[in-house]
Amino acid sequence: MEGRAAQRSGVPQCRRRREHHQVDAASSNTLPAQGSARPKPSEMNWLRSRPDTSWISAGPASSFPNLGEDAGSLIRSRLCDAQLTPGCKIFHVPKDQPSQASEMHISPESLESPVVGDELKDQVLVFQYRGNFHAVDHSYPLSNGIPFDIEDFGVVLSAGLSCPKHGWSFDLFTGTADRAAYKLAVWEVQLREKDGVTVVDRRGGDDVGAQDRTVWVRRKPRMG
Repeated sequence: MEGRAAQRSGVPQCRRRREHHQVDAASSNTLPAQGSARPKPSEMNWLRSRPDTSWISAGPASSFPNLGEDAGSLIRSRLCDAQLTPGCKIFHVPKDQPSQASEMHISPESLESPVVGDELKDQVLVFQYRGNFHAVDHSYPLSNGIPFDIEDFGVVLSAGLSCPKHGWSFDLFTGTADRAAYKLAVWEVQLREKDGVTVVDRRGGDDVGAQDRTVWVRRKPRMG
């Protein structure tokens, strides 16, 4: 019957089958190849920089005293370039607009932050210790913005920050607390050339050319 229908239509049966096969092949070419499907939006998060991952400048490296043997309150003034300078800088960095970051000034005498509550969560403490620059959250749930003291544990790559009010201690490099399960957020730090663009993978302190460098910090990006 099929052959007769083909003859009546004037199209040979073998040709009709060949055309049918070509249409099927063309249709299959429109399907996405295996493994080429576009990732879901949630899977693309790690490819995009979040607003709170922008770098901010903390100023010239030469404006930070190099803390070391004189442990104690970070905010206490030390000699820096022949001038008495606070041992750390504090910045307010809004998570949704890090470009609006501004430096905050706390009196070494009062040791009280001019802001309280949720605004403390957007503050970062930046300082130089034994030639390396560090940046951490300015507060933890009990501190109310009181600057930390710094402690030397007497071991290489081991130092800590302590709260003078409650006695909590945090590892300087990991932020791990000596009690409870709390972890102080540690920020990323970069040293850059004076142009603010070229990254320099070197120490501060007495390193040659350190006077012309700038310190940049940002919150550590979260994956996912």
